Amino acid sequence: MPQDENLAAVVSSAAQDIGSFIRTQREAAQVSVRQLAEKAGVSNPYLSQIERGLRKPSADVLQQIAKALRVSAEVLYVRAGILEPSDPSEVRDAIVTDTAITERQKQVLLDIYTSFCQQNEAVSEEPTTEPTADQPSTLEIQQFNETQ
Repeated sequence: MPQDENLAAVVSSAAQDIGSFIRTQREAAQVSVRQLAEKAGVSNPYLSQIERGLRKPSADVLQQIAKALRVSAEVLYVRAGILEPSDPSEVRDAIVTDTAITERQKQVLLDIYTSFCQQNEAVSEEPTTEPTADQPSTLEIQQFNETQ
């Protein structure tokens, strides 16, 4: 049972954290709870409960709130404990904070950037095999196969 109590404490803490973060973002944007609820397509009481840490919103609701606040959904997902925080990156930060592009465009750019990074990591992790005197090179093998 202590494990269940620990889990409940973690969930409650995450709800408090995301709620206070949303409230801070809403206040910084100078938007009322009612206005944000309307923009996000959620009820005013539900948003109020989220901000007070009484409810933990789903990923879909977080995405709607992020769009209404013009912040990255990824930031809200991390705050809510849905996503693991990524390594710090100036490129990611620049994309996430850019107000000239939509959330969908930000996500596409982040996906492409992540793909390039993963591709580069995979290439750098490949073992480099230099041909030795007793090991033919790929070119030598191709030339041998062509003569056969």
